[in-house]
Amino acid sequence: MTIVSEPISMDHVDIHSDNFGDDSLLRAGLKLNHLRMIVAIEDSGQISAAAEVLNISQPAASRMLSEMESITKTQLYERVARGVVLTTFGAALARRARKILLELREASREIGELKSGKGGSVFIGAVTAPAMSLVVPAINKVRKAYPGIEINIQVETSNVLARELLAARHDFIIGRIPDDLNPRLFKVTEIGIERACLIVRKSHPLLKQKVSSLADVRDYDWVFQPPGTLLRRTIEDYFLSQGVALPENIVNTSSLLLTCAIICETDAIAPVAVDVAHFLASQGAKASDVRVLPINFDINVKPYSLIAARERALPPSARLLYDIILEESLKQAR
Repeated sequence: MTIVSEPISMDHVDIHSDNFGDDSLLRAGLKLNHLRMIVAIEDSGQISAAAEVLNISQPAASRMLSEMESITKTQLYERVARGVVLTTFGAALARRARKILLELREASREIGELKSGKGGSVFIGAVTAPAMSLVVPAINKVRKAYPGIEINIQVETSNVLARELLAARHDFIIGRIPDDLNPRLFKVTEIGIERACLIVRKSHPLLKQKVSSLADVRDYDWVFQPPGTLLRRTIEDYFLSQGVALPENIVNTSSLLLTCAIICETDAIAPVAVDVAHFLASQGAKASDVRVLPINFDINVKPYSLIAARERALPPSARLLYDIILEESLKQAR
């Protein structure tokens, strides 16, 4: 079984000519690189960033955009203060282009699996807690019953995972839908509530007292996930609701490994999921220096869900893992 950090997943679309009226765009010279360019522009909002994605120079990217406008005979983008934004016509082309590119990737993936004789590949993303409590047990079941399936996992924040899902780099994810994304783009099945706690090193001064309050922990250094992530917002909102000033000395990182390294070497405090904290404290290496700090308040994070793209059917291998994770979540909820 293979685990990689940058999975690619596909979409199912209909690219018959009746979706486009006729093949005039192809006859006019529209190419796959044009489609890649318009998608990259939509994703980045920067010509320079899109050029980097396609591994071409910025002047070459600008020429390609001009070619596309000449082919479509319409303005596809407008310049704004921080880059470019697609017009209604450009957004329509980008939407179709994304589906065409994803279908081609799906074809490549299917052919590769047929050639190799494997049972298929699954590309999923998960926030840390359910990755440990649900995905790991599900993988063990799949590996025993279907050893030919290749599973690719990315552990990240929901903000990153939801966008990766929409870009079809995952078959499905376990997390939450960010506030700035349209929930109608997703199929959502709530499967669990994440409880969080605070971790410190085993010789932390606060462990000398039975329980710590919000005021007790405020003046220590903190290790937080990046600004805007759900667990961080939950902690910050609790500070503010209790009238306690936010911590001032903060290190921001999404890396659990770096978080543990800082915690074990300093008096810093970090919020993590309870499942993660218990796992770290049970290890026989340096991570076992981590302790859960007893506190007099609860940290309950917004429930997490199994999330798939609404307009994309799950491949059979992905559906298998999806169902096993759902079954595991129901078993743990009993």
